[in-house]
Amino acid sequence: MLSMTDPPEEAGEERTFTISELADTFQVTPRTIRFYEDQGLLSPRRDGLNRVYSHRDRARLTLICRGKRLGFSLAEIKDFLDLYDVDDRQIEQMRFVLAHGRERIASLEVQLVDVQQTLSELRALESQIVEHLKAAGAAPDKNTKK
Repeated sequence: MLSMTDPPEEAGEERTFTISELADTFQVTPRTIRFYEDQGLLSPRRDGLNRVYSHRDRARLTLICRGKRLGFSLAEIKDFLDLYDVDDRQIEQMRFVLAHGRERIASLEVQLVDVQQTLSELRALESQIVEHLKAAGAAPDKNTKK
């Protein structure tokens, strides 16, 4: 974070971020960011006891958060991030994401079918119970009348 006593940015000097700035931006806790650092996903430089995050760290945090949101494990995310420097065009990185993304799609499609079947069963059960209660002369819910 810049203060009034910091020297002005020189041409080409990279913008840096504090842990608090990143935590606020990505709506995670500083503890989460430190955890990602412990896992080797981020590697900020140090300025005394303070962590100083680069634009690259911010971009990596963007990918970490997106990967988590999409259901990828931290190990998968780390493997993906590590592939960034393998080649200039990130071909292996894209192949990795494509393969793992396809696996995730297949897994989610199975889960979707399971959820749909469960909902169907629950709705059928609900209908049976409501009909049974009505046949017994009872209201389906405590707070409603027949």
